[in-house]
Amino acid sequence: MRPVRRQSISFRLTLLFASASTLVLLLLGVLIANLVERHFEELDMEILNGKLQLARHALEKVRSTADLEAMPRQLEDSLVGHPGLAVVVVAPDGQTLFATTGAEFPGTLLDRGVEPASRHPVHWKNRDQQPLRGISGLARTSIEGAPPAVVAVATGISHHEHFMSDFRTTLWSFMVLAALSIGLLGWIAVRRGLAPLQTIKREAEAITAQRLNARLPVDSVPVELIALARTLNDMLARLEESFRRLSDFSSYLAHELRTPVSNLLTQTQVMLSRTRTAEQYQEVLASNAEELERLSRMISDMLFLAKAENQLIIPHREAVDLRAEVNGLFEFYEAFAEEKNVSLSCSGSAVVSGDRLMLRRAINNLLSNAMRHTPTGGGMAVRLEQTGENWVRLSVENTGETIAAEHLPRLFEPFYRADSSRQRFSDGAGLGLAITRSILRAHGGSVEARSSHGVTVFRLNIPA
Repeated sequence: MRPVRRQSISFRLTLLFASASTLVLLLLGVLIANLVERHFEELDMEILNGKLQLARHALEKVRSTADLEAMPRQLEDSLVGHPGLAVVVVAPDGQTLFATTGAEFPGTLLDRGVEPASRHPVHWKNRDQQPLRGISGLARTSIEGAPPAVVAVATGISHHEHFMSDFRTTLWSFMVLAALSIGLLGWIAVRRGLAPLQTIKREAEAITAQRLNARLPVDSVPVELIALARTLNDMLARLEESFRRLSDFSSYLAHELRTPVSNLLTQTQVMLSRTRTAEQYQEVLASNAEELERLSRMISDMLFLAKAENQLIIPHREAVDLRAEVNGLFEFYEAFAEEKNVSLSCSGSAVVSGDRLMLRRAINNLLSNAMRHTPTGGGMAVRLEQTGENWVRLSVENTGETIAAEHLPRLFEPFYRADSSRQRFSDGAGLGLAITRSILRAHGGSVEARSSHGVTVFRLNIPA
């Protein structure tokens, strides 16, 4: 397969600019040439009409045959000082009454069937190939009952044609040079106009995985490229954020997997260092089973998140009573609440359409997170309320340490913990809130968090 030949923007713009300019110059040249040609024709017509009127005036004075015989001398006197002018007068009986020396007229001008003066000028060449332009018309005499005579007048236009030939040669030569000059100047202008794109290209080439914080200059680019530069900067910001999250995810994942794998390896090596009793082997195997369960849950959660990121989670829709689900989960947490002296309360009610198991898992993740971070003697409260016609809000509120504002937007990232010093002592793997967000997104909802004055609230916004 032959590679597609791509043309540069500079070449396309230069070609377009040169073509448009050449077309305009061509139309302008044609217009000027036509105007000059028409001007010469008007000058010739002014002379020809004048001589035609002169001949008519002379014929109007003819009252007898004697006057008709004297008319040629009068016409010859009137034509003195007009070289290149040809006149012929044809009598009604077809006899030529007067004709200048070497006068040659086509039959169309001497046709008596049509009023010749109503026609356009006729162009022709004589025997010597000299171009002529002429008109004709009927001229009446004062002889009673006599039909009109035909008067034809012509003038040579060779000097006009020579001028027009030189004029066209000069005009078209100038237009060719002008088109080439415009193309060159257009190319220079396009190159200078596209110089900011080269600047953006160089800046973009310098951006690497280690320089994702770099941004393209916006203030130094033309107005037409500001939107492009801002769009690229927004893309770089998203890439930087995604790369940071991926790096954090890899780091957290390695840390989370290292602890149980290290525990399994250490315990196994210790047990194999010498002979043990059956009870000791059973204890180690039971401990290893717990670590393996933890790894299994973590892998399962990561697979769930991977499916959610690729929109592979499709909720099974059914009517879900959120108050009943919360009460059912409270029964599970009552023992923990009594042990820590934490009060549990639920207010409001709501029914939504969604996947019951997924929503129950999302609520359970919030309750588990709140239970872990609620101090002894604190309280947990769940509120259900209708927000608008088509939305339900489920809020999980607990007392405890205030979460700093900079941590709130990242709480729903995998493996992220606001207090990194506590992550190795926590039972969770740091995926619960991320799974909660994925479940809400699959349902078309959202989740948010806020924390102030020792009270932290997680809110689930669920389409009703």
